[in-house]
Amino acid sequence: MHGGWVDKDGKPIHWTWVGKFDGKPHEIKGSPFFDALAYKPVNDRTNNTTAMKNGKVVMTATITVAKDGKSRVVTLTGKDASGKKFTDMTYYDKQ
Repeated sequence: MHGGWVDKDGKPIHWTWVGKFDGKPHEIKGSPFFDALAYKPVNDRTNNTTAMKNGKVVMTATITVAKDGKSRVVTLTGKDASGKKFTDMTYYDKQ
């Protein structure tokens, strides 16, 4: 799995994760925000994700794919760099 964000200076960050959807943390490379991700299936269309840094949970997410497979919703919960709690919901359409 690959991801991309930007850092505090707006420079792109590219990260790579290889693991199993078994609920256990697996190493992530290239992210300054977390060093492990755990994916746990909830049902056929939903996964819960936990992001960790140095063994501590820094963000959780729920990824839900629509029944038709053409879109997904990702809900993130965590703390930003200043320690302030955040919740973010993003909707993705399949291109």
